[in-house]
Amino acid sequence: MATETPTGMGQITGNVLFYSKPEPLSIDLHQGLGVKSLPGPFTFAKEGHAVPLTVTEFGVSSLCGPIIFVGEDKIPLAVMGLNLGQNMFLQENGLFEPGVYVPAYIRRYPFVFATDNNAGQMVLCIDRSAQFIVDKSEADMLFFDADGKPTEYTQNCINFCNDYEVERQRTQSFVELLKGLDLFETKKAVFTPTNPDGSAGEPQTIAEYFGVSEEKLNALPHDKYVELRDNGALAQIYAHLVSLAGWDRLIALAMARSPQVPAAANA
Repeated sequence: MATETPTGMGQITGNVLFYSKPEPLSIDLHQGLGVKSLPGPFTFAKEGHAVPLTVTEFGVSSLCGPIIFVGEDKIPLAVMGLNLGQNMFLQENGLFEPGVYVPAYIRRYPFVFATDNNAGQMVLCIDRSAQFIVDKSEADMLFFDADGKPTEYTQNCINFCNDYEVERQRTQSFVELLKGLDLFETKKAVFTPTNPDGSAGEPQTIAEYFGVSEEKLNALPHDKYVELRDNGALAQIYAHLVSLAGWDRLIALAMARSPQVPAAANA
């Protein structure tokens, strides 16, 4: 998938969160398949403790948890859990807790774009291992109609993936802008436990990540600051900074569910 991990065609390769068996959507392979509606459709995301996020999602996502940047490419992620492989916002019934924003990365599943390196183009794929992809006799929505054309459901999913790709590219441009202005710094999420006698314990690092430096942001030349304001990037930066208070929410949730100190989960 071009969004996160370049892939080769023929057999799709690469490691993409949630997608274990991506196949190019085709009439030959998938005409007899469709999707079955499930009461808890997000079970596949139970191990997504940190999920890719596009910049236009920063505002609403900031109300739920931390938005961080990771890796050399500074990929933005919505943090949804403190421990690897544990999404704290996903309930046992396969639904997210009320009020939690579900990133578009999750909502587009089981569809995804992959890169055909040979042809130099994007190819729409589905994760054939998705629980709700079934034979047409059980499906509520088919991938193709009797004439071999994409159904309205499939076309809507294609449109959603196209929109996601546009937002992904916009997000890359946003990150490059911040990198060009040297606004990133290494940050830590720290948990300070309470000792049995009520005193503060030894602080423990929960996560290390990249974030925007408020000091560097405030030190920008006036014209650069105005540019960020006018192109909308400043609002997204502040959404990211505000979201970092969400570490306290995640730690509180973890402590409420288990008295043990949360394990470090570098995203």
